[in-house]
Amino acid sequence: MKRTDLAINIAGHELANPVMTCSGTFGSGKEYCSFMDLNMLGAVVCKGISVLPWNGNPPPRIAEVYGGMLNSVGLQNSGVDSFIANDIPFLRKFNTKIVANLVGHSLSEYEAVAQRLNETDIDMMELNISCPNVREGGATFGTDTRKAAEITTVVRRVCTKPLIVKLSPNVTNISEIAIAVESSGADAVSLINTVLAMRIDIYRRRPVLAQKVGGMSGPAVKPIAIRMVYQVARAVKIPVIGMGGIRTPEDAIEFLLAGASAVGVGSSHFFNPQASVEVVNGIRSYMEGQGFASIREINEALIDE
Repeated sequence: MKRTDLAINIAGHELANPVMTCSGTFGSGKEYCSFMDLNMLGAVVCKGISVLPWNGNPPPRIAEVYGGMLNSVGLQNSGVDSFIANDIPFLRKFNTKIVANLVGHSLSEYEAVAQRLNETDIDMMELNISCPNVREGGATFGTDTRKAAEITTVVRRVCTKPLIVKLSPNVTNISEIAIAVESSGADAVSLINTVLAMRIDIYRRRPVLAQKVGGMSGPAVKPIAIRMVYQVARAVKIPVIGMGGIRTPEDAIEFLLAGASAVGVGSSHFFNPQASVEVVNGIRSYMEGQGFASIREINEALIDE
């Protein structure tokens, strides 16, 4: 029988398995320690980090929808100094990789937070150019090929850690964006971020969210995410991290078959705090049952005719 090996390599960093958390859904993991063992995760991708603290958007900023949820939180966070002082020491207690998610309103803000994080004991950075819930920065960079390439170039110039670029689904051709950031120095791409969406209260006759629109996540977006991961994995040579609606091991395995080297579990944690660990165990069981020795074998197993 083949030995089952869940380990993967992203930009020179070996992860024990391909399961990560999604930024914005897991904090730094402190809230989940009583529910799961963080050592079981390939990586913890932390909530978006800005140079200075951000208050985020006014409420209401969360709404339930069929098959998922809307959010317009607006990347609320306590800033890079707080992250360095409190979150990195906490995460270093565990045998998992630390991925810091970078956010900013401008090129200079992204550049500044990357420079601060260079000095720290994190493993990788994830450049968030795809959040639809901030008026400046965010998706402003991620939905335009030229701007996506520009911000990747700027951050790559100062970033000494492996750089993942998180892509927006709110574009016509996501493969073009992926190729642009790869050419500009990205070591990997992650996709998808949330899908721009809206709900209206028919009795109050006004949008449910204070910002009117927000980002949709959850099971309903998974087929969109699978399609985009499939396209991007065939367009670039760098690793692809797939996410969007993963609840079960079977969901994650679809992404691996589509070509993702790793997967991110996100909003599922809100109703099942053990979701990511269940995905790890389920991938292992699938590999043993199907005779796969590595994640790469799954990546190459899709009958694509």
